[in-house]
Parts: sequence; C-alpha cells; structure tokens
Amino acid sequence: MAFSVKKEIENFLKKNLDQKYTAQQIAEWIFETYPKESNQKRERSKNKNIKNLKSPEERNKFIISIFKTEISSLIGRDTSGHIKIVNERPKKYYYTEKNDQKEIEILEIVKDNQDKINFPASEVSLYPKLKEFLWDEYQIYSMRIDDKKSSNTKGQNGNQWLYPDIVAMEDLIAQWHSKTKDCVREYADKKAKLWSFEVKIRINRSNLRQAFFQTVSNSSWANYGYLVASELEGADTQQELSILCGLHGIGFILLKDTPSESYVLIPAKERSEIDWNTVNRIIEENKDFERYIEEVIRFYKNDKTKKSDWEENE
Repeated sequence: MAFSVKKEIENFLKKNLDQKYTAQQIAEWIFETYPKESNQKRERSKNKNIKNLKSPEERNKFIISIFKTEISSLIGRDTSGHIKIVNERPKKYYYTEKNDQKEIEILEIVKDNQDKINFPASEVSLYPKLKEFLWDEYQIYSMRIDDKKSSNTKGQNGNQWLYPDIVAMEDLIAQWHSKTKDCVREYADKKAKLWSFEVKIRINRSNLRQAFFQTVSNSSWANYGYLVASELEGADTQQELSILCGLHGIGFILLKDTPSESYVLIPAKERSEIDWNTVNRIIEENKDFERYIEEVIRFYKNDKTKKSDWEENE
C-alpha cells in the first residue's frame, strides 16, 4: 500500500484517541517511524535550499518542516469531523469519536461534580491560573465568586447567568503622586476599573453562543467583560467568536498552564460606567460578591489595597 501522509496522520491520532499533538510532534513521529519514506521525500523535494544543507541534522529538520507544513494543510481539509483543531500557539490536533455537543456535555458533568471527580481539566482548576495571569500581566486584584454561596431568593433559575466566575479590580492610581490622588478624590473621578470573567474549559461550535451570551449577561455590570477558556476549537468557531466580541464588546482570553503562555486573543471594549443596579442585585444574592465590593470600597477610602486581602477565605 502506498505511503500516505494523510492516512498516517489519522492513524496516529486515532491510536492516541483524544490526545492533543502539535504539527511538529506529528511530523517528528512520521519522520522517526518512516525513515525510508522520509528519505524519498527529501530526494523528490524541488526546494533548492535542501542541497545547501550539509549536516544530516539540518537535512532531517528540513524534512520534518516539510511534513509539518503538509500536516497543517491536510488536517485543515479533513471532512470526517473526527480530527479537531485547537486554536492556540501552536495549534494542536486530536482525533475523537465524540461530536462537539458530547464533548461539552462531558465537561459539564465534570463541572457539576468537580468536588467528587479527580479530573485534570475542570473550571475550578483554571481559576488560579487566570488569577496568576491577571496579576502577572496587568497587576489586577482578583477574587473568585462561588455561586454555591448564593441565597437564590429568586427561586429556581432566577439567578441563571447572574454571577461571573472571577471578578477583579484594576488600580489606576498605584503610581500617582499623593497630590494627584487628592485632586481625583475632590473631583470624585475614577480610580479603579472593575473586571468580570466567565471561565470555560473548552469553546467549540456546540457551546460558543451559550458561553458567550452567558458572559454578556453576567459581565454587564463591569467596565470590562471577558470570556476565558483553555481551548478554542476550530477556525470557524474563532471567526464567529470574533464577530460576537466585536458586536458586544466582550473580550476573550486563551488561558494556558503558565502566564507566559496565556494571552488576550480579543481585547474587551471598555464600558465607561458601572451598572450599579446589577451590582446591587448580585450583592443581595452572593456573599463573595459582597466581599468583592467591600474591597473596592476599602480601596476608594484608603487609595491602596493589598493582594493578600483579595485572597483570604479562598
């Protein structure tokens, strides 16, 4: 049977079901597994640069780079629906028997039972990573909002999509002179900006619109609202996300294991005013959010805050 890069990609990913790999990792596997075919590809290559490569290591890297380019192109044309693309830097690919909806349903089961299931990827496990990213990138003070601490006085589903997962405050005056702070106090001007974050493990075609409009709903009170996920799957998903963010001013953060790997894919648009009616509604329903507002009040009174004050009781 003739050697087919496309077939070997599918076989490799299928053998490692639901495991994610970069094009570089797949290319290296093909090169190591099929040395004869790799040499033939090098000999057939019309790229003139390969003749100038003197060492075997350089030639090997060149062939792997050819496979890498070919992999990205072939997977982009996959029509089976089984090979999925995770949009991050670099992109990752995996094979799954589950459709988009089923993948999200499994993640939601994990979310609902996160205290009982020892699962490596849960929304709760992403909160510390987001808080670390916000501090390292923006020096923003952040706090978790636990919806289990809500009073639910509105009855079943009465507070649906009311609470964000993480809230934060940006200190605008940390580097200001004391006289500037005094002047701002007299003018009752803005000294902080409030942020709101909705966290998901994965965003794909199945849950994009629900997750997005959940973010719109529970971030409507803040200066900045962000949807956050550790995985963004598919070019079409990213395209629709960009359209929705442009229409509604919501931003998107791709959250990885470390702050240096995480980044803001789409910046949020600032709302100039806080929706205090919604703030009041959330305070009445949730003790964590009440503590958050207490910290904001303390900052406005004292012109300073401490990171430790935002982390206690978490």
